[in-house]
Amino acid sequence: MAIVRSKAPLRISFAGGGTDVSPYPEEKGGAVLNCTISRFAYATLESGEKGPGTLSVQSLDYNLAVDYAKPEDLVYNGELDLVKAAVRVLRPAGDASSESLRLFLHSDAPVGTGLGSSSTMCVAIVGAFQRYLREQWTPYEVAELAYRIERQELGFKGGRQDMYAAAFGGFNFMEFGPHHTVVHPLKISAHIANELAYRLLLCYTGTSHYSNDIMERQQESYAHKEGATVRALDATKALAIDMKNELLRGNIDEMGRLLDEGWQLKKQFAEGISNPQIDAFYENARAAGALGGKLVGSGGGGYILLFCDFARRAQVAKSVQSSGGSVTDFSIETDGLQTWSVR
Repeated sequence: MAIVRSKAPLRISFAGGGTDVSPYPEEKGGAVLNCTISRFAYATLESGEKGPGTLSVQSLDYNLAVDYAKPEDLVYNGELDLVKAAVRVLRPAGDASSESLRLFLHSDAPVGTGLGSSSTMCVAIVGAFQRYLREQWTPYEVAELAYRIERQELGFKGGRQDMYAAAFGGFNFMEFGPHHTVVHPLKISAHIANELAYRLLLCYTGTSHYSNDIMERQQESYAHKEGATVRALDATKALAIDMKNELLRGNIDEMGRLLDEGWQLKKQFAEGISNPQIDAFYENARAAGALGGKLVGSGGGGYILLFCDFARRAQVAKSVQSSGGSVTDFSIETDGLQTWSVR
């Protein structure tokens, strides 16, 4: 029996999110600045326990354990569809490697929190299959396979940054074009990365979100060339470039102002990105000393990233708790997808 494992890091997005969502990058080119953090999605793949072709999946997050006796059982019905799509793409029917498989999944953040958890889990699954199949896929190929599984096979709305962040890891400036994606790893000195992490608070707002609906509204608004959406996306791309430059220069204090500017722009992408509860959460944090911040996902809930003056960090954390949220400890993760075998 062979056992392989993988882990892929979750990400926080600083600027440019939304410009990686079609059709904007195909028409104008998108740009995103993000980094990965010390929270992960994990996958374990075991082979050879049951009869040929069977698949057993256990999701620790959803407390689900499901057996699929044959490929025809992999029907999309809202239950573990991401896993089914991954298996369909990575182990097509009739593949010579159709021995039985057991797949165990776990994530440090549930779906709907804005940290890219579903796409990161998809990358972790791709990584486990890469190790199992002994493929030499590059991080670009891993990310594109995950994109194919989630966006094309399943039809889930969204962009590309989550897959690429999980595959590459670290600080990255990403450019998305009509035919290719280019990832620029940023060489951020340790003292700048440490200071930035110390000044940031990653806070769960107490509510999850369903990004598919928000992404669909954004795509429709852009497709209809609604002025506010187009202008906000254009300005967001420019802001991602500015923030990348300030970060490379070590101008940490500019991050708060630019995060706030980006959040004001993001709310113009589509209806439902913010709501009265999120607005009150953010304004309370600002009143306590946060210099800026933004939801790290598509909107509607999940995690919010706040930038603070170091002397006001404790006060902002108390504000978060009084608003019904909680602060999540994290550090910057420099590695992307990792896989290994268990002997």
